[in-house]
Amino acid sequence: MYDAQIAPTGAFNLTLHNNYTPSGSSTPAFQGGIAPDKSFNGVAEWAYGVFPWFEAGVYFPLYSLTRDNSILYNGFKLRALFVTPDAAKREFFYGVNFEFSFNTAHWDDRTYSSEIRPIIGSHMGRFDFIFNPIIDNAWTGFSNLEFVPATRVAMAITDRYKVAVEEYDDFGRVGHFLPAAKQSHQLFGVLDINIHGMAIEMGFGAGLTGASDHRTVKLILSRDL
Repeated sequence: MYDAQIAPTGAFNLTLHNNYTPSGSSTPAFQGGIAPDKSFNGVAEWAYGVFPWFEAGVYFPLYSLTRDNSILYNGFKLRALFVTPDAAKREFFYGVNFEFSFNTAHWDDRTYSSEIRPIIGSHMGRFDFIFNPIIDNAWTGFSNLEFVPATRVAMAITDRYKVAVEEYDDFGRVGHFLPAAKQSHQLFGVLDINIHGMAIEMGFGAGLTGASDHRTVKLILSRDL
């Protein structure tokens, strides 16, 4: 989830994203792809605060450890994130993130792809409401754009701890959504911890449809450098 917070101007940030699927599909999404079941996927996200409203970043390297213990390099992404400054202090905030990806053949059946991720959110007392209506683009025409939104509702317990519920969805092509049974919907319970300059996010996800991975565990570590 993107909440429109970015690295301070002139500062670098490193975020390590890690996902493990203890129970997922044993069939790859395309021929030659990685099967989600028992796979560990991660990436190092490097970011730099260019202006109070602009952060530039690169995801590198993208990597996987598959269920047969193969270690694979998956490619890299470039991104540009534009936001309302000081989003964490605003009642209403917004932004948009653009990503451009180079994918290896086992990670995606398209070598080049991109993402447009609008960010809309509100801080209301102890609660956060955030919506990312994401559009994925494989450069195969407007009708083949895919709608893969993400939603988060969080509650602050203390200044250092938050609990949240997040949902990640894949409805398929915007011109023709998949049948409900073939759509992917995953619901996560999440704990956020901010301590000693480190942001830690731990989550456990459960699939809501047969087309979703049944169980997923995520861990995100982030720190300004």
